[in-house]
Amino acid sequence: MIFGKRIAISLFILLLLVLAGMLGYRSFLSVSWIDALYMTIITISTVGYQEVAPMTASAKLFSVVLILVSLGTVGYLLTNIASLLFESNVMAAIRRRKMENSIEKLDNHYIVCGCGETGSSVIEYLTSKKVPFIVIDNNEEIIANLNAHGILAFIGNATQEEVLAKAQIHKAKGLIASLSRDSFNVYTVLTARGMNPDLYIVAKAIEKGSDEKLRKAGANNTISPNEIGGRRLAASLVRPSIISFLDAITMAGEVEFDLEEVVIQQTSVLNGVILKDARIPEKTGLIVLALRKANTNKLIFNPSSDENLSYGDTMIVLGQDNQVNMLRQLAEGNE
Repeated sequence: MIFGKRIAISLFILLLLVLAGMLGYRSFLSVSWIDALYMTIITISTVGYQEVAPMTASAKLFSVVLILVSLGTVGYLLTNIASLLFESNVMAAIRRRKMENSIEKLDNHYIVCGCGETGSSVIEYLTSKKVPFIVIDNNEEIIANLNAHGILAFIGNATQEEVLAKAQIHKAKGLIASLSRDSFNVYTVLTARGMNPDLYIVAKAIEKGSDEKLRKAGANNTISPNEIGGRRLAASLVRPSIISFLDAITMAGEVEFDLEEVVIQQTSVLNGVILKDARIPEKTGLIVLALRKANTNKLIFNPSSDENLSYGDTMIVLGQDNQVNMLRQLAEGNE
């Protein structure tokens, strides 16, 4: 910004010099505006072409002053331009290296492939949850905008192994394929599954019936934004009270509630305790909506108070972020 301001000032001074030179040569040599401009330019640039009129003593002295002043101005302008270019290249290199270092340090993160309308919503959600993630997209403008907002992102084709490897897919926790075409998402899922068999993959299904292809390719789950949007529109029309209730429990005024899952660790104080004795609502203020048992992978809705909590069980709860953090501490073994 400082160099840009200096360049603007130098250009303004140079313009004033040209105008002053034109007025000076018009006055001393009695030539036309075009000839005055010509004399001014060859004098400032020190090219040395033939003069358009016999030079008087006054015109010669004026030329000397114009040359001295213009040399300083042009030199200052070129110096600032060179400094600006050098600084821009250096800063770009520093930012690029910093991002590469951050990508290399990623672990247990999420990879977002595609930053269209669906991908943008995914990025917004992951950012709000403050979880580590990286974005891959082939649009240079989108990537530049994400980088400007401090989001890890780079240009690439997510269907290629080297691109996913750069996103540290071997250390990733999950991947979202939200590209513009089902075929791209299928290739991305196939490539990702081959590189990381343990990766949890969610893919966007665009056309009807594409969800089956995505699952065969290796996706753990598929989401159809069009289908979900259509069902939501119909439900809002047919059952408006239920939709209003769902909206109310997920966004009550300025306090946002969300569904979260918390896994019980082996060292947890909740391991081996029945739900009633765990007193989760009293300790955290959370509502336990469901429980997924680790041994059967069975999902129990509205679990009984006598349900036993064990290592590996996943509790699905409703509440605020700070309440969920309290439960995670209990689930990890901290009273």
